[in-house]
Amino acid sequence: GRAVWNKGPQGVLEQTRDVEKNLPFPLLGMDFDNGSEWLNWHLVRYLQERVVPVKLTRSRPYHKDDNAHVEQKNWMWPRQVLGYARLESPAAVPLINQLYKETWGPLQNFFLPSAKLVAKHREGSRWVRRHDRPQTAYQWLVSSGQLGRKQAQRLRDWYYAVDPFELARQTDKQLRPILK
Repeated sequence: GRAVWNKGPQGVLEQTRDVEKNLPFPLLGMDFDNGSEWLNWHLVRYLQERVVPVKLTRSRPYHKDDNAHVEQKNWMWPRQVLGYARLESPAAVPLINQLYKETWGPLQNFFLPSAKLVAKHREGSRWVRRHDRPQTAYQWLVSSGQLGRKQAQRLRDWYYAVDPFELARQTDKQLRPILK
C-alpha cells in the first residue's frame, strides 16, 4: 500500500515505482479498476515500454462491481488502519507511506492470514463457499514456488527478524501524528 496526495499521474507513477522496487519478484501483471488515477498514460507507458511489458487488465467499463477484490483491499489497508476520516494535510502522505512500509505492511504480510475462496456453488437457495487453508501473504508467496532461492531466503530472514508485537506497538506510535 502507498498513499498519494491526489490523483495526479506523477504521484501515482512514483508510488507504483516504489512498490515495484520493494517487491521480492518481478512485476508481470497489474489489474486495476477504471479510476482515472490508474488509467493514465504515464503509468501505462511506464509499464508497457520495457523489455518485458507488464500485462495490464482492467474491469469492464460501467461495471463497478468487477473488482470486488480491489475494494476489499481498500478496506484492509487504508480504512482498517486510518479509518474513514478525511485526511486534510499533504504532510500526512510521507508519514502514511512510512507506516505502510515499516510496520503496517510487514504486520499484514507476515502475520495476518487470509483465506482464499476455492469454490462456490449453489445448494437450493443458499450459496456454499469452500475456502483454502488460511495463510499469510508471505506463506502464499513462499508456497507458490515462484520465488528464487535468494528471494525466498531474504524474505525468510526478514520474517524471523521482526516481532509482531513490536510491529503493532510501532504502528500505534506512527499513527498518532497522522491522525492528529
